[in-house]
Amino acid sequence: YEYDDIAAAFLNETYPSQEEAFGKGRTKKTFAALPEAERTAYGARQAEIFFRARKVMEERLAENEQKSLFYDMEMPLIYVLADMEKYGIKVDKAALLAYQKRLGESLDGMEEEIYALAGEKFNINSPKQLGVILFEKLGLKGGKKTKTGYSTAADVLEKLRTAHPIVERILHYRQLAKLKSTYADGLLAVMDAETEKIYSTFNQTITATGRISSTEPNLQNIPVRLELGRELRKIFIPESAEFCFLDADYSQIELRVLAHISGDESLIAAFKSNQDIHRMTASQVFHVPFDEVTPLQRSNAKAVNFGIIYGKGAFSLGQDLGISRKEAEEYINAYFARYPKIKTFMEDTIKNGTKNGYVSTLWNRRRNFMQRAAGERAAMNMPIQGTAADIIKLAMIKVHRALQEGGYRSRLILQVHDELLIEAYKEEKEAVAKILKENMEHAADLLVSLDVDVHEGASWFEAK
Repeated sequence: YEYDDIAAAFLNETYPSQEEAFGKGRTKKTFAALPEAERTAYGARQAEIFFRARKVMEERLAENEQKSLFYDMEMPLIYVLADMEKYGIKVDKAALLAYQKRLGESLDGMEEEIYALAGEKFNINSPKQLGVILFEKLGLKGGKKTKTGYSTAADVLEKLRTAHPIVERILHYRQLAKLKSTYADGLLAVMDAETEKIYSTFNQTITATGRISSTEPNLQNIPVRLELGRELRKIFIPESAEFCFLDADYSQIELRVLAHISGDESLIAAFKSNQDIHRMTASQVFHVPFDEVTPLQRSNAKAVNFGIIYGKGAFSLGQDLGISRKEAEEYINAYFARYPKIKTFMEDTIKNGTKNGYVSTLWNRRRNFMQRAAGERAAMNMPIQGTAADIIKLAMIKVHRALQEGGYRSRLILQVHDELLIEAYKEEKEAVAKILKENMEHAADLLVSLDVDVHEGASWFEAK
């Protein structure tokens, strides 16, 4: 019955009610029990609604210039994701159990350090008890009291990171706890007992930007900034010794998309010179020779590069870099002075979003525009992140098709944002590595080339 709702949303006309569809007093739960003749009649009505809805949807796709997005990207991608879900990814169970034990021991050790610094034992996972320890017993400044106690959210603790050694330990403890509960314990819970594989679900239309997401379990959100988080990838292995992993990822794809969409000659030239883009930005923004850029200047330029992509303002960038808002504003102004067309692109994105009510990617994927600060940041990011997501979807289709048409035993098994993981039959690995690199680099034709790195390994950790 829910299909009637979908059809009606497009047809915008009267359609059979649930009662009309199933008969008085009947619901969709009892539909299967209806006589065959009634089920057949209702099936015919459904078919008619879908036939009419298809015509409306095709007209809407044509109006929005989204036929290629639908027919050449999203529909073929269904088969790619279905194969990935069906095949799954193998887990080294012994390694996962050892990882779980190691995390438990690390948590125990971290607990003792926190208790020693606090001068007493308490429930670290209780915001109320933690708030009392931090803001009353230890007297840390900046506590915000709510109806239930002090806030101990991550952003609050981040600001207090240098105020007392206990804060650093608590933040680390939380990371370890998440790794253990979400990944070590969580993966063991969903691992198939017979195949010892994880079968994730890949969602292609849930995120606002069009990025593919992964659920049950989420394999795209492993906290790789933490060394123990990166090491989690060691537990993911090929199905047998006949296979190895090939991991390919795009180099700075969102910055390359930004160069293309904005058409900024300076940024395009920086990529075409094949030099370190962050060092180049630092040299241009901070007015120092390329070879004299310091590691700090490069790091700050990198933060500005990605801050611009995500629509960050001076306040947010200042917090990221640990500098004043004024200094961060000077960085941003210097950046836009060097790359003026990027500023124009940002301004035009907001202007067009306000006018049209949406912003879109190069393939006309749309996101509704909300005229407020958070909405503006999302709007500036959408054409960049969304286009990057569209490119990797096209790459996945090309790679999957090439492997099938070539009769290869190698398989695409995982996608994580700008990265593809192939379980490659060892006798095919050179040919497959070439297929992977060529199809990813030629997934789209931009003003700057797409650059892809391919690595091999006996585990996801080694291949990455």
